[in-house]
Amino acid sequence: MSFHARLLAETASERALMQSVPIIQGCLRGEVSLASYVAFLREAFHHVRHTVPLLQACKAALPPRHAWLREALDEYIEEEAGHEEWILADIAACGCDAQAARASRPGVATELMVAYAYDGIARGNPLSFFGMVLVLEGSSVALALLAAEAIQKPLGLPDAAFTYLRSHGTLDLEHTAHFQQLMDLIEDERDQADIIHAAKLFYRLYGDVFRSLPLPRETEVAEVMA
Repeated sequence: MSFHARLLAETASERALMQSVPIIQGCLRGEVSLASYVAFLREAFHHVRHTVPLLQACKAALPPRHAWLREALDEYIEEEAGHEEWILADIAACGCDAQAARASRPGVATELMVAYAYDGIARGNPLSFFGMVLVLEGSSVALALLAAEAIQKPLGLPDAAFTYLRSHGTLDLEHTAHFQQLMDLIEDERDQADIIHAAKLFYRLYGDVFRSLPLPRETEVAEVMA
């Protein structure tokens, strides 16, 4: 079995648990509210703005034996630059205050997830960051486009409010093939174990971000589904 296949297999239960979070399942059923969507975007801003710094930190911490990964990380850095601004534009397109979102503090769950990512790079194995890549990009491919459709129709929001979800759903679909190739080149058993361990924790941490979001109130759901 390739390492990528083993990575998916050994994190399957954590992935399923994250995807079972009530707000995710409710969203896919069309149980949505503007407040919940904007809260999601705000937390997304607070972790996405760290994507490039985390990639840079990972690259800087790579030992010489992993120098071959630097080119791939440079490509990720180039492609991910500025995506947090897309999220702020989506918030504005929802009729909400993007600058207030920029100035806000992240929720506790988001702050802890980002902190764990930096800590894994600095204190542990820099390759553990690929556990976060698996979770965020894999979740985006599995859910982003479906969620965008499920949210937009009931709330009557413009296409401009879904730049992040729709662009990432498509972009991350392209990234997953590249990610699979990279993972299948990771041969060291300790590196593999560290990536699997990190991915399991990131599924829990990212799930906590969704658990922290406000659930749509019954009155709001009834209004958008009427």
